[in-house]
Amino acid sequence: MTKIWDQLTDAKVFDLSQPMFRGMPQSPNHPPFRMVLDRRHGDIVSPNGGSASNEIIVTGGHVGTHIDALSHVSYKGKLFGGIEADSVMNHLGFKSLGVETIKPFLCRGIFLDVASVHGVEILPPDYEITIADLEAATTAAGIEIREGDVVLIGSGWAKNWEKKELFQGQAEGAPGIGEAGAVWLAAKKPRACGAETIAFEHIPALAGHRELPVHRVMLVEHGIHIIETMKLTELADNKIHEFLFVLSPLNLVGATGSPIRPLAVVI
Repeated sequence: MTKIWDQLTDAKVFDLSQPMFRGMPQSPNHPPFRMVLDRRHGDIVSPNGGSASNEIIVTGGHVGTHIDALSHVSYKGKLFGGIEADSVMNHLGFKSLGVETIKPFLCRGIFLDVASVHGVEILPPDYEITIADLEAATTAAGIEIREGDVVLIGSGWAKNWEKKELFQGQAEGAPGIGEAGAVWLAAKKPRACGAETIAFEHIPALAGHRELPVHRVMLVEHGIHIIETMKLTELADNKIHEFLFVLSPLNLVGATGSPIRPLAVVI
């Protein structure tokens, strides 16, 4: 009988996360990532000459590559399932729908390369990905979205990672699906959807992150998790559209989101 780890001998693993460092691109709506060495080598030295170093990390839960819990967004005071946000929320976090309730992902992932459909490496900043785009990318990949899949949408935006102001999309906007595309995707019943941009969805020029209708559709109306600020460049470069998707959020009780390091495994 073949063991599962034997099947992984020749597997290729793609890291779908962006690096986390002070000053990295992020939404201005969230506390920034900061890390400092609290103890340096030499600060304390044992009698035998040994020394250790450690750090303090301060970060928002929605900074860097991260997943949104269903407690992240409300609409007219209600969370997914009609839960009144005020009834489960206090200064310590959420009693329901916190990020600790997200079970680890070990499932089929699919990659829809919309940029490739348009024959470009990177979609324009203020581009709304339409239903037609999603259908064309699905056809080009030769796959179908099945219930429980994780669907990742490629815009090429990760290639702008080192251009902080452009990547954040506050002035010129950022490409992503609009509300119609979100409704189309949600009807396929994926477990989660992800993209390379900070806010997952289409951000018009000069609009910032004030109105996020796709978050409402996904999180509040359908209970579908959102994964943001992903690095999908290698999937696009290697024309990989189907893979084993692996992800586990931090076990942060009551939190609305968590930094993650998602993986795509191809055998």
